Amino acid sequence: MTNALLQTNQLHKTYGKRDTAYEALRGVDLSIAPGESVAIVGKSGSGKSTLMHLLAGLDTATSGSVKVGGHDLGHMSEGELSSLRNTKFGFIFQQFFLQPRLTVLENVALPLKIANISVAESNRRAMEALEQVELTDKAKNRATDLSGGQKQRVAIARALVAGPEVIFADEPTGNLDTQTGHTVIKLLFDLHRKRHITLVVVTHDADLAKLCDRTIIIKDGKIQ
Repeated sequence: MTNALLQTNQLHKTYGKRDTAYEALRGVDLSIAPGESVAIVGKSGSGKSTLMHLLAGLDTATSGSVKVGGHDLGHMSEGELSSLRNTKFGFIFQQFFLQPRLTVLENVALPLKIANISVAESNRRAMEALEQVELTDKAKNRATDLSGGQKQRVAIARALVAGPEVIFADEPTGNLDTQTGHTVIKLLFDLHRKRHITLVVVTHDADLAKLCDRTIIIKDGKIQ
């Protein structure tokens, strides 16, 4: 796929050394087009989260390459990788990873603060992101005062705030009840369609996987 936004070539990832070595990925070739939604599914230990972490530049490959818009992540400095993750990528995790001492607004604005954007501009954009997930009324609340579904909506707002090209979501409904999970999924896919954001989702949830343009099944570190 020549117009791939995300592309891997013979991607291998091994943890540990010699006798304790564990090969999490074994030669993965994958292309994801701009604006595509892709579900990565597989049993626990299959390598699906490892693949997402390598695509997102959160971990480095043992061999092979990951390219984002044609640029090889393996050739980037830590500063360039950090900038890429902060501007082009948004992240949503099962555990939410919200800062308990910060307000909802401050949590959403955090990526912009890290990027040295002024407080006024960061807050303005954070409020816009909260509007999209219908949580402006919670802006001044502490993150600890929210329900699980509200926390995940805050995490989605934080992922959106820098205007990313790609959102990586790792088990985004894993800690939510069924009804709340459906609400969060609908929100995520509505935003994906409206903004043409590329969506890469690691999930055990069959209903969530069905909504994606494509499902990639990983077994024993290989794409089936």
